[in-house]
Amino acid sequence: MHKMPVKPRKPTKNPSFLSHEFFIQNHADIVSCVAMVFVIGLMIQATSSLAYTFIGVHHNVTQSLDLQDSIEKQTDTLYTYGLKDLCAIFFYSLICIVMHAILQEYFLDKVTKKLHLSKAKHSKFNESGQLLVFYLISIVWGIDIILRQDFILNITSLWEGYPHSALMFAFKFYFIFQLSYWIHCYPELYFQKVKRDEMSDRIQYATLGVIAVSAIYLLNLNRVGICLLTLHYLSESLYHVARIVEYLDKDDNGSKGIHMAASGMFVLVRLGSIILSVLTFWYGLALSDNQVINLAEGNFNTQAVRLGVLASICAIQAYFMWHFITEQLQQMREQNALSAASRPKPKAEKKPIKKTKKEEKREDDDLPEVDQNTKKTLRSRTATKAK
Repeated sequence: MHKMPVKPRKPTKNPSFLSHEFFIQNHADIVSCVAMVFVIGLMIQATSSLAYTFIGVHHNVTQSLDLQDSIEKQTDTLYTYGLKDLCAIFFYSLICIVMHAILQEYFLDKVTKKLHLSKAKHSKFNESGQLLVFYLISIVWGIDIILRQDFILNITSLWEGYPHSALMFAFKFYFIFQLSYWIHCYPELYFQKVKRDEMSDRIQYATLGVIAVSAIYLLNLNRVGICLLTLHYLSESLYHVARIVEYLDKDDNGSKGIHMAASGMFVLVRLGSIILSVLTFWYGLALSDNQVINLAEGNFNTQAVRLGVLASICAIQAYFMWHFITEQLQQMREQNALSAASRPKPKAEKKPIKKTKKEEKREDDDLPEVDQNTKKTLRSRTATKAK
């Protein structure tokens, strides 16, 4: 038997060295190598101080606190902010890029291959998956700090004792992590090959995150800031859960209920954020006697700053509500269009087609002579009746 020649497999084309495609495919390995340079530098005595500038948390302002009913002293390690925080933000932005790639390759890509999503849905699924992990980490971290500091039962602590410039390690590192994550979103637009039509929304959202967290951190509004961020992340995490379930559940059995819960949570969080902001900036901080800007102490409690921050928070909440309402209206239009397309169209009644005299004559010619005569007489009778 004659055997068909087997075609040799074409070798996979590797991107050329230092090309754009090379950096995109290997960006996680490249960034992890850069991060490892700092870690190895920490082990060497000559470079350990420089490496620690990027890895460690700086600007220690530790104070000794007397324990009640005890002669012993408890030393809490407290920190403030400074220029060295920029080095830590740079290093942990590299770590965020590496963790982003690990989550994408080992979890999200495997799920999307089984779902067979379109390119647009594939991009949204990846975005929701990445943000959901970040939101869940931030929520757990934020709730832990809020409960430890007893901000819920003692709400006046949000503004009493301002400026809150001295932070515990977990509190300070929370804001470094937040800034690192939002900054890492910019290079991810290049690494993930995000389309231009999706790029503007992602840049706006990341920029809003950087500006909001930076303002909270630099103005020493850490206590009210962590409460507002945790509230916001709660509503956003539920929204992204609903979007992921929508792609996983093709029958729409549970996605509608989760979408309704996410919408309700979104509105409640917007309302709660405005109430908490008004309570803190309009009422709480206004009671303070020290209302003069003092850069050395980190005090920015003036009427102009308070009103500016309050107006900014209200504007952000209004922007989120406007975006939410437009998205809901767009979904309603799409659902109405789909329901209108699925309705069966009424069948048009067929009108009898009038035959011409030539066609009638041809039909008569095909009939026998007796039938031709009877048909002619019937036709003449109908014509006389019509007259």
